[in-house]
Amino acid sequence: MLIAAKLIILIVAVLHFYFLWLEMFAWTTKAKKVFRSFPEDLFEPTKTLAANQGLYNGFLAAGLVWSLLIQDSVWQLYVALFFLGCVAVAGIFGALTASKKIFTIQALPALIGITLLLLDHFL
Repeated sequence: MLIAAKLIILIVAVLHFYFLWLEMFAWTTKAKKVFRSFPEDLFEPTKTLAANQGLYNGFLAAGLVWSLLIQDSVWQLYVALFFLGCVAVAGIFGALTASKKIFTIQALPALIGITLLLLDHFL
């Protein structure tokens, strides 16, 4: 797998570990500064919902890290494409339903990673 693709996968994984931390452990503190357009009075009542969302982000991050540790190149490619695809779909959905900014932060890096993996595989 291309070095650039692995770097992108690592960056996307780190971002999702950050999302996990923010949504599971810092929702009522640091998240208020990150999600400024979210009504402040809703942070406490949505704490468990955010934690659930953070857990899913952690699964995405774990899958991406796993893809970097797989020795078989074909399996490594498939696992990386699967998890990057999940991130891209989540980012596109978030951009359509919540904030356009989500596309740039979440979907675009995943799409770049997918592109790099496919270019490496087919060229």
